Amino acid sequence: MSPPPKLRLRIRFTKAGKIRFVSHRDVARLFERAMRIVRLPVAYSEGFSPRPKLSFGLALSVGHESDAEYLDVEVTEMPDVETMAAALSDALPDGLSVESVVVLEQGAASLQQVITSCTWRIEVLGAPTDSVAAAVAAALDAPELLLERVRKGKTAVADVRPAILALRVAGPFGGTPTKEGTPATGVPAGDGGLQHGTELEVELSNENTSLRPSELIEVLGRLAAGSDATEPDGGLLEGRVRRTHQWIEVDGIRSEPVSRPDASTRHELRRAS
Repeated sequence: MSPPPKLRLRIRFTKAGKIRFVSHRDVARLFERAMRIVRLPVAYSEGFSPRPKLSFGLALSVGHESDAEYLDVEVTEMPDVETMAAALSDALPDGLSVESVVVLEQGAASLQQVITSCTWRIEVLGAPTDSVAAAVAAALDAPELLLERVRKGKTAVADVRPAILALRVAGPFGGTPTKEGTPATGVPAGDGGLQHGTELEVELSNENTSLRPSELIEVLGRLAAGSDATEPDGGLLEGRVRRTHQWIEVDGIRSEPVSRPDASTRHELRRAS
């Protein structure tokens, strides 16, 4: 007898505000707790220590925010999908909010397999906007961009230029400056306690050659060396970082794993602290 078909849901959620400092593992625990609160019939693994069958997409670094995070969960019976987003959001702490819950087709590939690239909004500190723009132009014109990485105790040099699919200066960093330190780096605030930077919009590959936002800043920092950057070595600093999209491609058509609901159908999202 063939096994019964798997019932899987895909959840789209956001992570913003102070909860950006919570680790990927702790976010998973928060979702497990929320699913128990709403009594979602989650399937469990077998064996000595059963675990809920949850599968997250690409891990988000501590200190980064996101408009587009994803989680797959296997269930033993189909719940009321229409009300699940609001119910889970109410069971999660401020800053984590579920936007959509959809039913996956049988045999759908995992998030790790299908995501080809991500779009980011990155605040760059340590140099004026014209210096950052010059580094961006140099990166786009470069035939190769070499980056030294340490993997499993071994140092290797990789050409990461193919991983930069799109890159532009969006202008001064948006939003109201705050009096807190720079989230990702802990760099003390200057200019009377207010943080200002240059905002980049970038799409980075997640396929054969991948690149993290922090590595992109490292590469741009080297290109900015010799400009009027405030760091002695010309290095740039990472400020606020937000993942805005994760992309998949099916039959040549690019889309998101789960579309964001439009204003007429989405539930009211709580403002992140």
